[in-house]
Amino acid sequence: MNPFKFEPRYFNKIWGGRDLKLFRDDLPEGDIGESWDVACHEHGTSIISNGEFKGMSLEHVIKLEKEKIIGSEISKEWFPLLVKLINTKEPLSVQVHPDDMYAKEAEGAMGKTEIWYVLEAFQGANLVVGTKDSTKEQFKRALEEGNFEKHLNKISVKKGEVYFVKSGLIHAIGEGTIILEIQQNSDITYRVWDYNRGRDLHIKKALEVVDLSLKGEKVLGVTQEYENYNKTIYCQCEHFALELYDIKNHFNECSSKERFYIFTCVEGEGKIYYSGSEELISMGESILIPAALGEYEFVGVMKVLKSWVPGNTI
Repeated sequence: MNPFKFEPRYFNKIWGGRDLKLFRDDLPEGDIGESWDVACHEHGTSIISNGEFKGMSLEHVIKLEKEKIIGSEISKEWFPLLVKLINTKEPLSVQVHPDDMYAKEAEGAMGKTEIWYVLEAFQGANLVVGTKDSTKEQFKRALEEGNFEKHLNKISVKKGEVYFVKSGLIHAIGEGTIILEIQQNSDITYRVWDYNRGRDLHIKKALEVVDLSLKGEKVLGVTQEYENYNKTIYCQCEHFALELYDIKNHFNECSSKERFYIFTCVEGEGKIYYSGSEELISMGESILIPAALGEYEFVGVMKVLKSWVPGNTI
């Protein structure tokens, strides 16, 4: 068993850009808005690019190897996470996502809670996270009158910041960013405003799922200092956990028989050593640690985000 690297799956978007070329040499033509880097979804599944399963889909390998890949505590029927990069030259729609209960009843799918790590923030980079103490009636009336933007909590952002976006929170990624998004494995979005770009809006469903009491705030995290690295814990909710390892030279740990881990390099580069072998990892690249891998070590000067599912999802 080896750590899995993947071929990025790129998507053209009307708000997309070309900034992923800063650390990707395989960027196709067009306005690339999203790169699905670890995915096992009907709209896109990752292809493994290394090791004994090279050229096979992640979905197929999970069916073959089951608990050896995802662990004993993770459902074999529904891969729980989706890891993507988002690049914006224009803002995304103002939108909201449903929770699990609503999504299952209305869409037959998983809900969508997500967390953002600002990988790059160019001039004017901004996000919308929540509203400014609006009631649902005020927000609905503002949508009807076309002056709802005054209700939005629009903020400037910097590289390295983290924001938790719970289902029900009004939000939008603004222009001038590269965002690393770790989310539930869902592709459900209800748009409330799209800057007159001609795409469908979903006002009725959005108003049914929106929770205007939610506040979008920067996640500061809790940092633990060690000799060779620092670890910052940003989030541990029912859907996923997120930690940042700021590696000075190396750190080592062991895989869990209960669950897989995903590491994404957000700064620098280095190597992963395991079972007498090694893999390179560089900025913007994700790698999946199978449950059966065993001991592994990261060596180099880099920052890597570790995402995983903390609870029993069977």
